[in-house]
Amino acid sequence: MPDPAATRAGAARARATALARAGERLDRLSLYPRPVRRERVRIVVAPFAFRLPWLRRFDGYAAWGLILLRSAAEDDDLLTHELCHVWQLQHRPLRMPLSYLRSGYDGNPYEAEARAVVAATRRPAVAATAVATATATATATATATSA
Repeated sequence: MPDPAATRAGAARARATALARAGERLDRLSLYPRPVRRERVRIVVAPFAFRLPWLRRFDGYAAWGLILLRSAAEDDDLLTHELCHVWQLQHRPLRMPLSYLRSGYDGNPYEAEARAVVAATRRPAVAATAVATATATATATATATSA
């Protein structure tokens, strides 16, 4: 029977490696003045949290330095999306979460930006267009919100 401590350590190493890969994808972009700071970001696999009514529809959830995942399955796109939210929160710690009250989930410019970042870093050919569109949308919404 495998040693539980060794299994946990292996899982922690796998999450750290996946976080590094997601960070490298974001490091290719310059959406914010500083690169994403990931040294204090924790990834927690917590399927029970996604039983809560407001989390049921998601596979991942980011809250400042914490990324919750529904399952341990490695999904670089999901982790990149959630780490992008961490990056957004590092630069707009109040505006970003409050935007969900104003725009909801589906029309939220930060969600659009995170989806565009995943697409842009997955397919280099569309990178400039996807990121420019997401940035323009986020900037226009942020400007309209602060006006």
